[in-house]
Amino acid sequence: MSADDFRAALARLAAGVVLVTAHDPEHGPRGEDIGMTATAFLSVSLDPPLVMVSVRNDSRMDDLLERRPVWAVSVLSESQRHIAGRFAMKGRISDRLLFEDIPYERGEASDAPLVRGALATLECRTEQRVVAGDHTLVIGRVLTAMAPSTESGPLTYFRGRYRQLG
Repeated sequence: MSADDFRAALARLAAGVVLVTAHDPEHGPRGEDIGMTATAFLSVSLDPPLVMVSVRNDSRMDDLLERRPVWAVSVLSESQRHIAGRFAMKGRISDRLLFEDIPYERGEASDAPLVRGALATLECRTEQRVVAGDHTLVIGRVLTAMAPSTESGPLTYFRGRYRQLG
């Protein structure tokens, strides 16, 4: 099986899009926020409340989550495609500009950015890290979860593009 065949097969699986964020208080005088767009995110358990995100082993996010075990997730709505795109292309944008013009609030438990207008937000503490090939599966206990009432639909990723349902 080729990598292209594998990629093409998995592109047929629609996935929700989230922004995973963390705050690094040790970087710079006021710390630094980092974020990454993810489609490999899922619930693991209701009792205890656990979620999982897949993070590239060579990423800044993986390094930070290994050092600082609290992080946040914003479930993006269909109107937040620009946020997903910005953080998916972050190698092309200076890290200090990534959060510019994106409305967010700081999480109480994680101090990480939570995107305003997201369909849901969660704050998590890492419970377990499992290296799986070129990624690490980060399992987090959900510390806070909010799902404000909204009429917006979810942002999804299918066949290599962001999409809206319906």
